[in-house]
Amino acid sequence: MTRPDITVIVPVLNGEDVLGVTLESLVRQQETVGHLQVIGINDGSTDRTGDVFAHYAKRIGDLTVITHDEPVGLASARNRGLEAAEGDRLVFLDGDDWLAPGRLAILAGHLDTLGCDFVRTDHLIARGRSRVRHTVPFFPRGEVCSPRTAVGPHDHATMVDYPYAWAGMFTRRLLERGLLHFHEGLATAEDRPWIWRLHLQADTFAVVDAPPLFYRRGSATSLTQILDARQLDFVRAFDLAREVVEADHEAPRWRPKFVRQMSAIAAHHLGRASRMARPLRRDLDRGVRTLFASVDQEVLAQQWAEFSPSRRERLRHYVPAEIRRSVKR
Repeated sequence: MTRPDITVIVPVLNGEDVLGVTLESLVRQQETVGHLQVIGINDGSTDRTGDVFAHYAKRIGDLTVITHDEPVGLASARNRGLEAAEGDRLVFLDGDDWLAPGRLAILAGHLDTLGCDFVRTDHLIARGRSRVRHTVPFFPRGEVCSPRTAVGPHDHATMVDYPYAWAGMFTRRLLERGLLHFHEGLATAEDRPWIWRLHLQADTFAVVDAPPLFYRRGSATSLTQILDARQLDFVRAFDLAREVVEADHEAPRWRPKFVRQMSAIAAHHLGRASRMARPLRRDLDRGVRTLFASVDQEVLAQQWAEFSPSRRERLRHYVPAEIRRSVKR
């Protein structure tokens, strides 16, 4: 049996209201892709997500559904999909997003023409009827580059600040090298250590143009809208990302970007702390303290001097007093 041209991995939890749009967009991709394999992961849904998958099994020629009795989280669900993937090229697609017609064929063509390990694209943020383009923070288009060149500079948005696993396509050789799997158990921020490892260990990539992916925002079931313990997985995620950075032979080069990125995400969560339950706020406080204690303090001091006053105000309890005193308000 020939290997599928493309495998699309679709994890979903309680997506009965939105999954149909996602799968309908994959039905249309079949018109321009020779052999499309779709692997759905029903991650412990308690609604009719399974029925939606069953309906589309009649319209998607190669659809496999992996069903979990209990949710395992986005990272682990994607990993189960990777373990079952047979395609020469791989794509992630969350169960509430969808693809414009022809996207997969265009991405596959770019991979074949450029011969690189992976390609990345812009995406459209869909909120109701609104559509806003989110542009890849890397200027060269259609040009094969080393992923390491896209990590800096530390004080600008770069490719490690664009961690979305679904915004591109990947060759099977990355899967075989172990660069596509996620750290088990991470419910959120699973793409932070993933994107650092990808950009520091893959050989080549390119930013390309393609029909868009539509990233749905504002869903009531999205983890971005829910304040529970899963949100604090960013602490473990950044601890894992730090390990990736420190294991690299150019670790000193990447530390400023890592500290700046970690600080921005920590400040974001601290800004929402007033809406969290008290036990969760205590866990957040402990987690952020642990993160800030784990990084190079000299680099932290350098970055602290560049932070905006509002960010320093949110983070002031988590850095040593001598660092705080080094910068006048």
